[in-house]
Amino acid sequence: MKHVETITLPYDLDGFSEIIDVRAPGEFAEDHLPGAVNLPVLNDDERAEVGTIYKSNPFKARRLGAQLISNNAATHLATYLSDKDKSYTPLLYCWRGGMRSNSLAHILRSIGWRARVLEGGYKAFRKFVTENLEDSLSSSALALTVLSGKTGVAKTRLLHILRDHGAQIIDLEGLANHKGSVLGLEPHTCQPSQKHFETLLWQAVSELDPNQPIFTEAESNRIGSLHCPPALWQKLGRSTVIEIQMPLTQRAHFLLDDYPYFTVRPEHLKGLLEKLIKLRGNEKIAQWHEQIDNANWIAFVESILNDHYDLVYRSAGDEQSNYPPPTDIIELEGFSAPVLKAAAKKLISRV
Repeated sequence: MKHVETITLPYDLDGFSEIIDVRAPGEFAEDHLPGAVNLPVLNDDERAEVGTIYKSNPFKARRLGAQLISNNAATHLATYLSDKDKSYTPLLYCWRGGMRSNSLAHILRSIGWRARVLEGGYKAFRKFVTENLEDSLSSSALALTVLSGKTGVAKTRLLHILRDHGAQIIDLEGLANHKGSVLGLEPHTCQPSQKHFETLLWQAVSELDPNQPIFTEAESNRIGSLHCPPALWQKLGRSTVIEIQMPLTQRAHFLLDDYPYFTVRPEHLKGLLEKLIKLRGNEKIAQWHEQIDNANWIAFVESILNDHYDLVYRSAGDEQSNYPPPTDIIELEGFSAPVLKAAAKKLISRV
């Protein structure tokens, strides 16, 4: 049997044809290396079964595990791996770089592929990400310019315009798959796990050039169900802040443009509003429901901005805010593409 080579982090992973996560689908869904494909050698049920047997009979569990791994490896060879040529050089990993990844790696190496295993597996990767992300965010070399402003002033869209004009950005809401408000989760979507959010954040930060401006937007400590890692929260609190302003009516029109599911799925929207009963009372919720039922959308959005979001908004510099006072203010008359492009150019020139 050919010896399986191992690699340790930090390591340039671009040199591999592919990264293969051999863990069960449930483990993969929680978090995985960026770009990895999931070729489980044990599925979730099989992993649970082997683990249960192992507690009372390790030998029987290993025998069953070997049988299941062989069957699943044969399936992968006949399907996903069937068209790989001689130059195929995958990196494999499991939870700790043990039996599961080494078993499949031995099979692949016996075929002639140079399969290698990540030493320490996902556990080592998670430790590396956590430590490296904290070091990067704590570094004084990494300076952020934070766009602050009330809900509906098009901060995220402005970030994307900045990116289109060559600026570096960290799109926290994009990484978290949530618009950062009680109404911010689109129907039929879900957020990543906290671990995967941190992996995505680490990947985004690791690709930045700290010598060039980096823009992001002000967030609360939580984005939907996820929380900002402490090092990120501290970095945001020490960043340069530029406040974005826009008239209330334009903010309302923007939200309807940015949250199309309001009008497409009004029942979903009404269900989300139920979460605000304790904060805003039954009478206000009933008023919003009536506006939705009557398709009085501008009145509804202006009301929820004025009577909810603006009441909980903590402007930069307030005692309860994490952010320092803004060093500049950008006033937008609306959110059309020309307006946002002009604002982006102004931001780039000022920073």
